[in-house]
Amino acid sequence: MIATTLVSSARLADRLEDPLWRVFDCRHLLNDPAAGRAAYARSHLPGAFFLHLDEDLSGPTNGRNGRHPLPDPLLLAGKLGSAGVSAETQVVAYDDSGGMFAARLWWLLRWLGHTRVAVLDGGIDQWIGEGRAVSTDVPTSTPAILKVDLRDGVVSSDDVLAGLEAQCFRVIDARSPDRFRGENETLDAVGGHIPGAINRFFRDNLDAGGHFRPAIDLRREFLALLAGIDPAQVVMSCGSGVTACHNLLAMEIAGLPGARLYAGSWSEWCSDPTRPVARQIP
Repeated sequence: MIATTLVSSARLADRLEDPLWRVFDCRHLLNDPAAGRAAYARSHLPGAFFLHLDEDLSGPTNGRNGRHPLPDPLLLAGKLGSAGVSAETQVVAYDDSGGMFAARLWWLLRWLGHTRVAVLDGGIDQWIGEGRAVSTDVPTSTPAILKVDLRDGVVSSDDVLAGLEAQCFRVIDARSPDRFRGENETLDAVGGHIPGAINRFFRDNLDAGGHFRPAIDLRREFLALLAGIDPAQVVMSCGSGVTACHNLLAMEIAGLPGARLYAGSWSEWCSDPTRPVARQIP
C-alpha cells in the first residue's frame, strides 16, 4: 500500500532497506540557510538524501517572483532521479519543523505528477525519540528516470487578483496571525496580506508533539473556514509558497483535495506596489 500523505516512523523503519523507498531530509532554517545541511552532516536517517529549500526545492529569484519560486520541474525531476526516484518509488520527506519544509517536497512531487510521496509524521524528532538509528553516511544510488507529468495546481498573481475581483475563490494564508495582520514582519519588505484572504496558521494543523492532528479535526476546521466553498476554489498562500504546502497537505489528510498553490505568495505579491494590501493592526 502506497503512502500519499503521512507515514509513521514505525512503518518507515520497516521499509528503510526497501529499494523502492527513498527518504529525503528537508531540514532548513529561514534565517540560517546553512543550518539544514549542517544538521544533515551531523546525523540523519539512515539512507536519507539531503535537499536544500533554496537550492533544490526552489528556483532562482529575481526580486519579483517571491523568496522561493518554484524550481524548474525538469531540473527537480533530474535531482530526484539521481537519488533513484522513479515512478515506482515511494518517497518520504522529513524535517525537524513539524513538516514545514517536508510538505514543500510533498507538494512539489505531486505537482510533477508523482503521488507516491508522504511526510514522516513527527519528523526526525519522533524518530530519535523512539531510539531509532541515525547515520552520518551520505548515500548513493543508481540513477533512475522520473518522468514529469505536470499537474495544474498553481495560480499566478494575476490569477489571484482576477479571482479576488470576481470573488470566485478563497485565499487562505498560512502565516502566523501577527504577520497576517501586518505586525512583526521580518522576512518581507511590506507587512500585511492579500485583501480578502483569511488566516489559517499552519501550526494549527499540529498537536503539541508536532504530529498532524486527526483527520476528523482537520476536516471540521477547514470546512468551517471554507464556509461552503468547494476545495477546488481555494488558493493557499503564505510568505513564499512553503508553509502553504503544509495547509495543502492538511486538507489532503482531511479528505478535502483540490486546492491550489499561489507559489509566489506574499513575498511576490508585495513586490509590486500596485497590488492592494490589507492590514489588521489595532
